[in-house]
Amino acid sequence: MTQRIALVTGGTGGIGSAICLSLADQGMKVVAGYSNEAKAKAWQQEQKEAGYDILIQHVDVTSLESCQQAVAEVKEKAGGSIDVLVNNAGITRDGVFKKMDWDQWNSVLTTNLDSAFNMTRPVVDDMLEKGFGRIINISSVNGEKGQFGQTNYSAAKAGLHGFTKALAQETARKGVTVNTISPGYILTPMVAKIAPEIQEKIVAQIPVGRMGAPEEIGRTVAFLADDNAGYITGSNLSINGGQHMS
Repeated sequence: MTQRIALVTGGTGGIGSAICLSLADQGMKVVAGYSNEAKAKAWQQEQKEAGYDILIQHVDVTSLESCQQAVAEVKEKAGGSIDVLVNNAGITRDGVFKKMDWDQWNSVLTTNLDSAFNMTRPVVDDMLEKGFGRIINISSVNGEKGQFGQTNYSAAKAGLHGFTKALAQETARKGVTVNTISPGYILTPMVAKIAPEIQEKIVAQIPVGRMGAPEEIGRTVAFLADDNAGYITGSNLSINGGQHMS
């Protein structure tokens, strides 16, 4: 069997890195999407020193044209079309709604939700044509339950669930699965910088008594991306330590 090719947007961040490594461990040729070139090249070198040969690709997920160009370049770099797409790129611009301006709203919706269209549209035809594809959208526990001060983020992440369920129905008979993962609080390097007393308050709300590890998200993505996961589509996997149970 030919080596599967996976593209992970936001691939050099905390969760993105774990996803890239898990897919690489599964034997895939992995491409990490990035927006900051200097950071991405340093990250790529770190992975190389750890024994991982991961390609990197610049992409502006808010631009359909940039996404189309990135997909074309990935196909050339990796030597084939994309088999696995992980829509992981995202931002937050928090604030209570009565003080939220249009830029706060629009930037989060564009980066977190429009990006799913922008990245998926250029890859889905190839997946349908060859009869195999895995599209995995990274949502959030706050897209399931809402969160004070995050109407923009919660709306965008909730939108991914509808996107996932509708597209899954359109692609199911062609061997292309579409699923969502909704992480809760994950102890990424960024979260680790939060003051210890704030971390303690967060953990107190989580039934398992800890935050999640990025690797737990990565392994779940790898599970859904596997050839043997073809009967799972239109689903959402909540990985939040029991913080929210739907």
